[in-house]
Amino acid sequence: MNATVTARAHTNIALVKYWGKADTDLIIPQTGSLSLTLDQFYTDTTVVFDDRLTADEVSVNGQRLSTSQATKVHNFLNLVRQQSSRTSFARVTSVNHVPTAAGLASSASAFAALAGAASRAAGLTLDRTALSRLARRGSGSATRSVFGGFVEWHAGHDDLSSYGVPFVEDVDWPIAVVALVLDPHHKKISSRQGMQSSVNTSPFYPAWKQIVADDLAAIKPAILAHDFTTVGETLESNAMRMHALTLSAWPPYSYFNGDTLGAMQTVKELRAQGIACYYTLDAGPNLKVFCQTADVPALTARFTQQFGANNVIVAHPGPGIQFLD
Repeated sequence: MNATVTARAHTNIALVKYWGKADTDLIIPQTGSLSLTLDQFYTDTTVVFDDRLTADEVSVNGQRLSTSQATKVHNFLNLVRQQSSRTSFARVTSVNHVPTAAGLASSASAFAALAGAASRAAGLTLDRTALSRLARRGSGSATRSVFGGFVEWHAGHDDLSSYGVPFVEDVDWPIAVVALVLDPHHKKISSRQGMQSSVNTSPFYPAWKQIVADDLAAIKPAILAHDFTTVGETLESNAMRMHALTLSAWPPYSYFNGDTLGAMQTVKELRAQGIACYYTLDAGPNLKVFCQTADVPALTARFTQQFGANNVIVAHPGPGIQFLD
């Protein structure tokens, strides 16, 4: 009998970002990174390998993907088939509780969940390190979504040495992330396109590698010490320096829109009023505001007034991959 396996993985927000690949096929990053897994954004994926199928069947949010749309999933399943010596095709059903391709790391939860469900359905028993390596082959940030809480991705130099590790998995201090969905639509420039453009054309890219090393050295002891200010200042400056790479690439591009800039200004105003909060964002216009739990009501009230209640989502540190069967 063919096993049907369902896995749930949560998305993560990179606090120190990697933004650039040293190997685009294996998805080996130019630098390390560190993230926080979030509880409110996740993907549930069910996989079964079936000898009766004549091709992989992939459905996302109730919609069957065409062969071309499912290419990345098919290629990923080929990796699982290679590792497991399975030859049959698979039926993949995924429900994504994240706005897709809008800078909320939907690919992270999607490929972490797919890695978990597909490997188990194929009969593999992978530890979390091996699962993190496998997830990385679908999406770089997925290597971190295998774990909960604060997660570090060791860049490594090859397939075996590049994987995520839990830094502080059980987060025991009152922090939250207020996510602002400022544009839920598919972004025009994918993360992969943007990264490669920055690596190839930004004159400031060499400095970025040193920035990441310095930021990792600053943020890790700050997390352990519950030093909210240092964590916040580090994640905000890291995000802005990453986005400076997009503006300094050729041709220049930006993931910001007018609401992004407005939300940034609001965060600065709130800080000036004594509410400690800091912003970050990945490849998309949607801002994530790092804050302390006690300040969530004031932040949500302000952002609800500015952007509407449906576009303000409060998240907390979330768990690692879970199997729902």
